Amino acid sequence: MKRTPLLNRHLSELVASLGHLDEIIIADAGLPVPAGVRVLDLAVSPGIPGFRDLLRALRSELVIEGAIWAEEASTEVSAMMQCEVDLWSSETDKTIDVAKLSHTDFKRRSTTARAVIRTGEVTPYANIILISGVPF
Repeated sequence: MKRTPLLNRHLSELVASLGHLDEIIIADAGLPVPAGVRVLDLAVSPGIPGFRDLLRALRSELVIEGAIWAEEASTEVSAMMQCEVDLWSSETDKTIDVAKLSHTDFKRRSTTARAVIRTGEVTPYANIILISGVPF
């Protein structure tokens, strides 16, 4: 049995398979997933699991060096994502670059993601691209 907080075997396998600069997307329940992109569908019902819940679990195992979200995200959603990225940075002692794209460009970029992890989040524009880093 694993000792870290991330218990989902599919998420653990995904994290272990990522290389430097690979991208994954944590998505709300409505983000369209391009054909050919792997989907880990964790959505159970509206809000379960929540977007922030998934970020917290991934933070226990994943090193990131970048994060991208939509310019259209509300002030509250954008602040929440920035707070989560800041926590990630402080826990890993790594600087994390943050960028914003239009939602249209975000969806276009999702075609190259290694995977989309679908949550039960129903807050508009609660989607983030995480760019994997290295632990050294």
